[in-house]
Amino acid sequence: MNDYSSLIENIKQRIAQGDKSPLYVKVAETVKQAIEQKMLVGGDFLPTERELSDLLGVSRITVRKALDVLDKDGVIVRSRGCGTMISETMEYSLKEAKGFSQQVVLKGKKPDTLWIKKDIIPCSEEIASHLKIAVDESVFLLKRIRYIDDQPVSVEESYVPANLIRDVDDIQMSLYDYFRSQNIIPTRTQSRVSAQLPTDEFLEHLGLKSSVPVLVIKQAAFDTRGKPIEYSVNYCRGDMYVFVAED
Repeated sequence: MNDYSSLIENIKQRIAQGDKSPLYVKVAETVKQAIEQKMLVGGDFLPTERELSDLLGVSRITVRKALDVLDKDGVIVRSRGCGTMISETMEYSLKEAKGFSQQVVLKGKKPDTLWIKKDIIPCSEEIASHLKIAVDESVFLLKRIRYIDDQPVSVEESYVPANLIRDVDDIQMSLYDYFRSQNIIPTRTQSRVSAQLPTDEFLEHLGLKSSVPVLVIKQAAFDTRGKPIEYSVNYCRGDMYVFVAED
């Protein structure tokens, strides 16, 4: 991105608004909005601290604090000698029970889902141990391809006790939104991350011709009573995800 005029004008308009938000917060918020509106996309470079300071008429300390916020939120990537770039990766929290769709939206990106399976199957011993139910008890296998800004990024398999889903067709893009509609509130998750080589199926689902690293995230989600409500296995493009486990 070479022409920063629209971005700078939007930031100036936000700064001019009379609310009590600190200037650095206004700057950071406007950059996030610019990403939501596709004014900025992954790989775009921002002006330097000095350039932003001069263009906006604010101190470099204000600019630096705004960039610190964007850096902490995974919105930008800073590289000494190269500059500040809009992140092309998805920072995904393993410590919060927000679900994929909500976390993607909070990053100013657009989530989408392509369903592959919504089947009832007998529960295997491994799945039963994670869901704390009997072997061969009925569970829903929910398998889908996940997208961020129309780009396929992961293949996810979720296993849910059959009694927690009244009508599987009511589940649209977000399983967690469906849970909440049924007064089932995901409150915490327990995750394990490992790496593996991509399978042919993974490459086919994501439309990839060359091998990419694959991160496998196995995650159990629990409700307010500490009862398991989902066990998932996510196969994610390792070149597009950054996982956060703790502050």
